[in-house]
Amino acid sequence: MAINGGLRIANSNSPFVVSLFSTKASCLRVSAAVRVVSSLSSMASYDKELAAAKKAASLAARLCQKVQKALLQSDVQSKSDKSPVTIADYGSQALVSFVLEKELSSEPFSLVAEEDSEDLRKDDSQEIVGRITELVNNTLANDGSYNVSTLSREDVLRAIDSGKSEGGPQGQHWVLDPIDGTKGFVRGDQYAIALALLDEGKVVLGVLACPNLPLASIASGGQHSSNSEIGCLFFAKVGAGTYMQSLDSSSNSSSPVKVQVSAIENPVEASFFESYEAAHSLHDLSSSIAKKLGVKAPPVRIDSQAKYGALSKGDGAIYLRFPHKGYREKIWDHAAGSIVVTEAGGVVTDAAGNPLDFSRGKYLDLDTGIIVTNQKLMPCLLKAVRESIEEKSSSL
Repeated sequence: MAINGGLRIANSNSPFVVSLFSTKASCLRVSAAVRVVSSLSSMASYDKELAAAKKAASLAARLCQKVQKALLQSDVQSKSDKSPVTIADYGSQALVSFVLEKELSSEPFSLVAEEDSEDLRKDDSQEIVGRITELVNNTLANDGSYNVSTLSREDVLRAIDSGKSEGGPQGQHWVLDPIDGTKGFVRGDQYAIALALLDEGKVVLGVLACPNLPLASIASGGQHSSNSEIGCLFFAKVGAGTYMQSLDSSSNSSSPVKVQVSAIENPVEASFFESYEAAHSLHDLSSSIAKKLGVKAPPVRIDSQAKYGALSKGDGAIYLRFPHKGYREKIWDHAAGSIVVTEAGGVVTDAAGNPLDFSRGKYLDLDTGIIVTNQKLMPCLLKAVRESIEEKSSSL
C-alpha cells in the first residue's frame, strides 16, 4: 500500500502509478531544462551590451592616453572633494555616453556616472569645454565607426549629463567611472575606464580599460615594466568568465585570453594590493592583517580598479581597501572590478564577508571595507580582518 499526497493507492507498481511518477519526473526534467535554457538565454542577451561596452571603454581609453601624454597644468581642475578632474575625465564620460546610446539606440538608457557639466557651464570654463569637444570629435573621427556630424559643445555637455541616473534595484543601469584613479592619471601612473551594467540591481557585465597596465604579470616586473606590452582590456559577463586582451587592436595580443585569479592557498606566499594613496585606505590596518596572515611580500600599491584587473589575472592574491571613517564607497568605484574578479574565480565582499550590494543607488553601504581574494584564502583572510579591526577598535 502506498500513500501519495493523502491518496491511498493499492498497488504502487501499477502501470498508472509508474506512468504518473514517470510523467512527473519528465516534467521536472523539462522544467529544469527550461530554467537552464532561460538562464543561458539571459546570459546571451548581454552580448550586444558587452560589445558596446568594450567599444565605448576602448575609445575612451584612446582619448585618455592622448591627454595623459600631453598633460598640461591647466587641464587639472579642482572638485569640491579636492580630487583632480581632467579634461580627459569629462571627455571620457562624453564618449562612453555617446557610444552606448548609438550602439544601443533601441533600448532605454540609464547611466550612473561620476561627472556632470555643472562646473563646465561656468564662464571661466569655456576654453576647457572647447578642448573637450575637440578631443571627443577627433577621437570619433579617427575611429571612423560613426558617420555623424561634428558634435557641438552643447552636444558634449548633454552627453556628460546623461550620467545623472540614480541607479537602483529595478531595470538596467550603466555604471561608469570615466577615469578611476585620477591622481594616478595626473602622475602618469595607473588608471582605468570602468564600465559595468546593472540588471535588477545585479552586476551582469563589466569592462576595465587599463591603458598603463602591462599584459604580462606585474608580480615580478612591477607595474612599470618596460619589457612588456602595455594596455589591458578586461571584460566579463555573468556566467561566462573573464577575458583580457590588448587595448591595441593591431597588437598580436588583441585576441582575448581567459584569465583566472591566483590559486595560492598558503597566505604566507600571497602578495596583496592596496590603494596607492594613503588617503584612500588605512594602510596600517592592511599591514596588521598581512602580519596576521604571515604575508612576507610588501604591498603593491596601485591606483584605481586596475588592482581588480591585475588580481583577476593572478598577479596578486589579495586586495584590501579600508576607507577612512565617514567615507561612503560609490558603486562606480567597484562595479566593473567586482565582476571582473568574480568571473575569474575570485570573491569580493565587505569586511564582514557580505557580498557587495549595488542595488541601493549611487552608494555602497557596507561594513568597514572591501576585501578581495580567491575562494581558498577567503576564510583565513576574513578571520585576520575581523581580529585586526577588533584590535584597532579596542586601542582607540
